[in-house]
Amino acid sequence: MQPRERLIFPLDVPNKTEAERFITLLKDHVGLFKVGLELFVAEGPAFLKFITDTARVEYFLDLKFHDIPATVARACAQIRRGPRLTTVHVDQGPKMLQAMVASLQNGAKVLGVTVLTHLGPDDLEALGIASRYASDPGKLVLLRARLAQAAGCDGVVCAGTEARAVKAACGPEFLVVCPAIRPAWAAVPGDDQQRVMTPYEAIKAGADYIVVGRPIRLAADPAAAARKVVAEIEQGMRDRSCPP
Repeated sequence: MQPRERLIFPLDVPNKTEAERFITLLKDHVGLFKVGLELFVAEGPAFLKFITDTARVEYFLDLKFHDIPATVARACAQIRRGPRLTTVHVDQGPKMLQAMVASLQNGAKVLGVTVLTHLGPDDLEALGIASRYASDPGKLVLLRARLAQAAGCDGVVCAGTEARAVKAACGPEFLVVCPAIRPAWAAVPGDDQQRVMTPYEAIKAGADYIVVGRPIRLAADPAAAARKVVAEIEQGMRDRSCPP
């Protein structure tokens, strides 16, 4: 992939009007637009028709499916406007992951969400995660990455801090998508993320895609900010050194 293709911009906006504005601004500067819960709840499946048929850009459907296998399978069977990527939580186990993989008929690649990037050791301990995993979120990420791979997922979502270990454990073809990317030059007011990396660091560590939202969305010139991120991606690709 070219550097630009590795950049995912999340359409974390309240309505189609705002989403369309950012698509127009950024369609020549990013590889994928991410449709998450906020926009999907606001606009529904009709927005997926708009993004494919009218805007004509590729997208990542990030709904993080999380339910019993039968419900997940039926919901995924309704995704007919094919995204390039889609997500499912790993923590509900192999049967749900397998149901998700089996139900998709539109060519989308399935990513298992390992440990959300706002969670740290204290949060995991409060959730009842065993101390050997709570004290080191990276260990829990690897456990779930291996589980996702065994169930047939194409890759995982994890923090950039875990990208290198996931690639080493699961192989170079297993996709790694990293949110919580924070360029050193962009301040994010009230940031809720804990396990963060810069675009350069995440790509150098082995990430296939990075998700950069607020540093671009809140910039005075979003297109210029996206170009700066792509420049970091390009440098990270040049300097990349992943374990085999």
